[in-house]
Amino acid sequence: MIMPSRSIRNRAFLLSAALATTGFSGSTLAEELRLITWGGYAPDDVVAQFEEETGIDVKVTLSNNEDMISKLRATGGAGFDLAQPSQDRIVGVQRQFNIYKPIDFSRVNTDQLQPSMVKATQDSTELDGQFYGVPSVWGTSGLIVHSSVADTVSDYTDLCDPAVEGQVSYRLKRPTLIGFAFAMGLDPFAAYDDRDQYESIMAKVEDKLIDCKSNVKTYWTGGDQLLALLRTGEVKAAMAWDAGGWKLNAENPDIRFVAPESGALGWIDTFAIPRRSENEEAAYKWINFVMQPEIAARITNASGNFTASKGADEFVKADLRDAYRESFDEAAINNIKWYPPVPPGLETMEGQVLDRVQAAN
Repeated sequence: MIMPSRSIRNRAFLLSAALATTGFSGSTLAEELRLITWGGYAPDDVVAQFEEETGIDVKVTLSNNEDMISKLRATGGAGFDLAQPSQDRIVGVQRQFNIYKPIDFSRVNTDQLQPSMVKATQDSTELDGQFYGVPSVWGTSGLIVHSSVADTVSDYTDLCDPAVEGQVSYRLKRPTLIGFAFAMGLDPFAAYDDRDQYESIMAKVEDKLIDCKSNVKTYWTGGDQLLALLRTGEVKAAMAWDAGGWKLNAENPDIRFVAPESGALGWIDTFAIPRRSENEEAAYKWINFVMQPEIAARITNASGNFTASKGADEFVKADLRDAYRESFDEAAINNIKWYPPVPPGLETMEGQVLDRVQAAN
């Protein structure tokens, strides 16, 4: 019997050892996509279909903005192949910690996406001429209105109308300041880079909110609290999130979410590629897969929020689809005021304004 040479035997042994340590069992090693995302954004049935169609295993880690930043900062952008931070939480973090890499839009099927949301996300995530986010899931704050006051309340400042005195609720948080500013014909986002101008806008909003205090039943602090106030009829008009309004509409058709005349205030959760992603190809496959209209609709059904996928509302469950269409026609979508990154120092100024509103008699 002719024995194989030592070099051949050594190569065979090394190959056997390598395969044993990787769990190889005679088929191609499975790829993996490590996704860090929000609850509802990667439903089990969507993950299963992606894995079946691509052969890529998906490992999902549920998170939020602060946790995503913390995990990626700690590793220098390693540990995950795809993340889903909000569009206004990318540029400042990237400038400071360098945890993401630019998006290669040639690998993104933008024909599937709402053009206005692609532009809004690019505007919000642009740094040094490169873009760091692709739009994914979005939502807004606007008005939740009972039909009995629908003719009165169509914009944020209408919450101060004497006709709804004592029947109004909103939060003492920055979205209220921003919404009231837009309804007063001011543009707070355009003033972000001019501290004096922004301070002047906030002073006008502060006066308006103090004048409006007699209309406020209570300043809501939690979503469940607000929904209860609207369900019982104690509050007839409120500034709140669209998903809450659609939930109430499913229970009571007399309550609905309204996109204000001056524009709903919008947030977008994005797709972003961590700087040390080990499977960029799988990340882009996931983006293009889940933004297909029928797949994206399943994410909406799971999360309650709509996606940037164009035409996905056709496939969303009927009650949610109908409530969405009643709230947002194309003009209302194009009028959404998308949150840009907040410059340092402005939130401190806003906090002082809100404190003074709270303390005013």
